[in-house]
Amino acid sequence: MSEGSTFSAHAWGRNLPTYEAIRTMPFNEALADGTLSLERFRHYMLQDAHYLIAFGRALAIAAAKADDPDGLVQFAEGAKVAVVVERSLHADFFESFGVDAAEFERTPMSPVCHHYSSFLIATAYSEPYPVVLASLLPCFWIYAEVGRDILGRAVRPNPYDAWIDTYAGEEFHEAVRAVIATTDRAATGASPAVLARMHAAYKRATELEWMFWDSAWRLADWPV
Repeated sequence: MSEGSTFSAHAWGRNLPTYEAIRTMPFNEALADGTLSLERFRHYMLQDAHYLIAFGRALAIAAAKADDPDGLVQFAEGAKVAVVVERSLHADFFESFGVDAAEFERTPMSPVCHHYSSFLIATAYSEPYPVVLASLLPCFWIYAEVGRDILGRAVRPNPYDAWIDTYAGEEFHEAVRAVIATTDRAATGASPAVLARMHAAYKRATELEWMFWDSAWRLADWPV
C-alpha cells in the first residue's frame, strides 16, 4: 500500500478543513502571539487534566485489544504517559498558573470535555481495535501539528512557552509517528465496514478537538 493510500493519509485529507479551523481558531492564534488570557488558559488546563485521565483509560483499553505484543506495549506505555502528564500538570503548569489540587478536584468536566471523554471511553469499550485507534489518533496528531505550527509563528518569550515546547518537541512527534504507523497497519486488514467506522471515529474526534479548544475560548460551563 503506497503512502498516499494509507488510512492516515485519507483521514487527514478528508478532515483537513477542520484541522485548518483548529490551527487558525482564536484560542490558538492568541496562544501563539502570547495574548491568551490567563483565565482561558486555566480553563483549558483544568479540562485537559480531566481529559487526559479518560484518554489514558481509553489507551489502556486499546492496549488490551491490541492484536500483537508491540501494540500492547505501545498503548500500555501511552496510558502510563497520559496519567504521568496529567500529574505533571498539577505539579508544573498548575503551580505556574495558580491552580491547586483542590481547585481541580472541585472543577467538574465541561460539557465538551465530558462529551469527548465519554466518546473515547465508549468507543474503546465497544468498537474493534482499528476503530479504537482511529478515535485516539486525532488527539495525538492534531496536537503535534498545531504545536509545530504555533512554534513556527509564536512570539517568544511567551507565557505559554512550556506548552508550545512540549507539543512541538521531537519526542512527542516520534510517539505520534508510531501511533500513525500502528493505525495504518491495523487498517490494512480491516473490512470496508470497519474502515468506514474508522473514518467516522476519526472525523468525530477531530470535530471534538475543535470543540475542546473553542470551549476553553468561550469559558464554557454547564448552562443549568
